[in-house]
Amino acid sequence: MKSTVQVLLLVTFVSCVSFAAEPSAFGAGDLTAQEPYGLTQSEKVILQTKNTLKKVAINTKSQANELDSLRERIDGIQSIIENLSITSHNYKINFQNFIEENKTNINNIHKFQTRLSEQIQKNTQEIEKLKIMLMELSKVVDKINVAYVSKDEFNTLVNDVNSFKTLVTKEIQSKKTTAKSTKISSAKLYNQAKAYFSKKYYTKAIQDYKELIKRKYKPAYAHYMIGEMNFKRKNYAEALSYFKKSASLYDKASYMPTLMLHTAIAMDKTGDKKHAEAFFNAIISKYPNSKAAKEAKKYLE
Repeated sequence: MKSTVQVLLLVTFVSCVSFAAEPSAFGAGDLTAQEPYGLTQSEKVILQTKNTLKKVAINTKSQANELDSLRERIDGIQSIIENLSITSHNYKINFQNFIEENKTNINNIHKFQTRLSEQIQKNTQEIEKLKIMLMELSKVVDKINVAYVSKDEFNTLVNDVNSFKTLVTKEIQSKKTTAKSTKISSAKLYNQAKAYFSKKYYTKAIQDYKELIKRKYKPAYAHYMIGEMNFKRKNYAEALSYFKKSASLYDKASYMPTLMLHTAIAMDKTGDKKHAEAFFNAIISKYPNSKAAKEAKKYLE
């Protein structure tokens, strides 16, 4: 600002000097003219200096305007910075207040993170232990596969042994039954089978009835009884085969209503609904006053 004042004073001074100079005839040497002429060497220097100072004054004024503009911008930026500083300070205070208000929750979060980290570490250790155990088990399994028979071979061996045991057991039982049955008459064997049935000793009763079938002693009734015992054991397919054979041997027996009823029920249980319904209707038609007919009506209903 000081330099600007000095320049203006210098311009004023030069102007005064030029006005004080005595102009020559016809305007020669007039430094104030638009296009001065007839200037001495000194006047030319003064004119050149005057023009230079004029340009300097213009540039100085322009720079002063730019400086003022820059100062205004700096003031604006300074205001923005102050506002930002105030906002930042408020944010800092709010954040501190938030931390104070939620200090308990933050501590709980830290505790949870610590426990979670500890649990993860424990789980990792357990996983490593399990991996080691799996490796050891794999080694044992591989060793077993090399040293012992395979699972399929073992099962085959077990099945063979079981089949052999079953065969031997049947043979022994057959011999016992034959030896036992040869000692008593067919009539006594018949009564013995009925006694076993009454006591629900079905295995022994079936053996005796099978022996009676071999002897052809009341085979229709023997087949019926074996069918009944299989029916009670829910061996429906086996029961049906014995019922069928009994009916083919003697279809006028007193037990026929029961035989037909149990045949129909066995068919129903094995999924043969159509034939079961036919048997139920046949019982109602052929033995309308029997207990079996009443049962058949219930099934049909």
